[in-house]
Amino acid sequence: MDVFPTGRDSFAPPTDAALELWRHVAELLEDERERVPDRAVTPPVDVAALRAAVAAYDFGGPVRAETVVDEVAALLRTATVHTTHPGYFGLFNPTPTHLGVVGDTLAAAFNPQLAAWSHAPAAAEIEAHLLRFLGGRLGYPADSVAGSFTSGGAEANLTAVLLALTRTWPEYGAAGLRALPGRPVLYASAESHLAWLKIAHGTGIGRDAVRLVPTGPSLKLDPGHLAAQVEADRAAGDLPFLVIGTAGTTGAGVIDPLPELADLCADLGLRFHVDAAYGGAAALSDRLRPALAGIERADSITVDAHKWLSVPMGAGALLSTDAEGLAETFRVTTSYMPADVHGTVDPYSTSQQWSRRFIGLKLFLSLAVAGRTGYAEQIDHDADLADALRAGLSDAGWTLLNDTPLPVVCFADPADPSFEHHQALARTVVDGGSAWISPVRLDGRAALRACVISHRTTPAHIKALIQAVDAARG
Repeated sequence: MDVFPTGRDSFAPPTDAALELWRHVAELLEDERERVPDRAVTPPVDVAALRAAVAAYDFGGPVRAETVVDEVAALLRTATVHTTHPGYFGLFNPTPTHLGVVGDTLAAAFNPQLAAWSHAPAAAEIEAHLLRFLGGRLGYPADSVAGSFTSGGAEANLTAVLLALTRTWPEYGAAGLRALPGRPVLYASAESHLAWLKIAHGTGIGRDAVRLVPTGPSLKLDPGHLAAQVEADRAAGDLPFLVIGTAGTTGAGVIDPLPELADLCADLGLRFHVDAAYGGAAALSDRLRPALAGIERADSITVDAHKWLSVPMGAGALLSTDAEGLAETFRVTTSYMPADVHGTVDPYSTSQQWSRRFIGLKLFLSLAVAGRTGYAEQIDHDADLADALRAGLSDAGWTLLNDTPLPVVCFADPADPSFEHHQALARTVVDGGSAWISPVRLDGRAALRACVISHRTTPAHIKALIQAVDAARG
């Protein structure tokens, strides 16, 4: 049996040594998968000890591969919030599918370069097929779906804003904001993901150009408030151009009134984008798909496979039927890129990224093996667990604060409505080790937030969570 080499020889090890290392890694990962439910979801971290352990690697000389793998695994085991734990009820960070991990491994090993189609025909066609499938489930004509896989929802949403700016003002691409007669402004719910602020900063329209429209107790973007804000902005000389509806807000999992927003955008001449980074997965479920009605009228849609589609970080996607608009937004011509292949699209010419990892493979393998129906069963199961959690919390005297078909449950202690109280309750639950939940503010109200996001979560974990929050409030 060959020992895995160190030094320069480690770049291209003998086959026997490489296989032995892979066996070691596979056994380690399987052991971790079996044992993580028995660990604390959030282990306590000694920051000084952690930094010392990392700093011990000064890279002055080689270390045995098995030693490094074991020591890094130990660091991750003892200094990570275990999102793979069935008691993790957190921020859309899932337990990844087994095939998703395999897909990431294959993508790393084959290492296709997804800039030019001619360099990675198989990878490019697999991703294009996935985009057509997702777009079709979301209501787009499958044969007209364009878009790209992205690092995550933030990049996908950035792509949507750049597309909207370019389509609204064709001169923006070449001359920038100075070519426009005023300041562009965009609109999103006050409960939306605040990546919009960073996106506005990066595109040059400025953070003050983001209008966060109040929601009220429903936690949904209010079309009446939106229309009034657009009218006021136009009267002030600003240039409204884009409305964002959210299908599954981060805080409460609510879905904005997409049909009404689509109607309003059509009446006011505004672009319409839907951030379905989390909730878009519901399109795979025949039972939950109707909750996304109206999404098919959006000019563009964001979906994150690394959320409710349960593949490893990071895997977002931007979907649109406007292939020409994406090309106009991102097209670049340079001599060092391979020539176009007739009838194909070079990914770098329709997306923000240039060199890019084969992001879609982990979703392709997961979908191929589970099937759409397998995913639907899991999604429906998660929704059923959330309903059981709502019922159990209500029976125990907690107040439910959100209304959504998606498995995000927000609940409050009626005895003390302060945020500090709910923050302390969440800390007590997390410190107990059996679950991870978070405090949240919803339209000014304090709450605790729990999301069923792990496919390993069972009814027993739901009961344990209810017991933990009840014990925390005494």
